[in-house]
Amino acid sequence: QVQLVESGGGLVQAGGSLRLSCAASGRTFSNSPMGWFRQAPGKEREFVAAISWSSRSTAYADSVKGRFTISRENANNKVYLQMNSLKPEDTAVYSCAAAPATVFPNRFFDTATPYNAWGQGTQVTVSS
Repeated sequence: QVQLVESGGGLVQAGGSLRLSCAASGRTFSNSPMGWFRQAPGKEREFVAAISWSSRSTAYADSVKGRFTISRENANNKVYLQMNSLKPEDTAVYSCAAAPATVFPNRFFDTATPYNAWGQGTQVTVSS
């Protein structure tokens, strides 16, 4: 079973940047699609970004497109979320997730259902 631990969250002013990291351990990670999700107080969890294990395919929520970038380093079992031009509405707990390993190098998932491992999350707060 993959264990995921996020880091890099914090308090930042609007317009600022943060880089979230997700460290994975346990079962094979290098063949797993990965994703980032977020949940704000009183709201449902929402998709943020996803990446295939080959890194050749990525997807983003419309609300973060052009501002956030997802990447991964399979050799180090890490996934990153670079967040630029942050807005107060980006305030949420951000969690990374891993889907089961796949033989398809460009597969990614932009819904929560396929993911079977989740981190505890890291708080991101953007002040206006």
